[in-house]
Amino acid sequence: MQSQMSGKKILVVDDEENIRLLVSSMLGKDYTVLKAGDGEEAIKITRDQKPDLILMDIMMPKVDGYTACHTIKQDPTTKTIPIVMLTALGQELNVKLAKQTGADGYITKPFSPQDLLDTIDRLLKSPE
Repeated sequence: MQSQMSGKKILVVDDEENIRLLVSSMLGKDYTVLKAGDGEEAIKITRDQKPDLILMDIMMPKVDGYTACHTIKQDPTTKTIPIVMLTALGQELNVKLAKQTGADGYITKPFSPQDLLDTIDRLLKSPE
């Protein structure tokens, strides 16, 4: 029997390639991983590919994570996609801002693979 999560797509958005590779290697066994290097690219990929979940860095060139998150959440075709902020910014204010822009989760770098997988699991579980 295949794992229940197979076939799900996760978009990893980070301007640091090593983070994208690290997260991809953690998730690659269970998910199809899409990657974007900035918020602008993230918005485009989200509209084209409709990932099941997005892991989004906050500090990025062109379009930052807050703006990208807000844009994706304002679009009727993508607004239901869960977005988890994956960032080195751990202050309460950043968490609040992320929530205001529509983020569904918040993980601070450095993160443990288990935290990441638990959060993804929680957000991708179909409501029973």
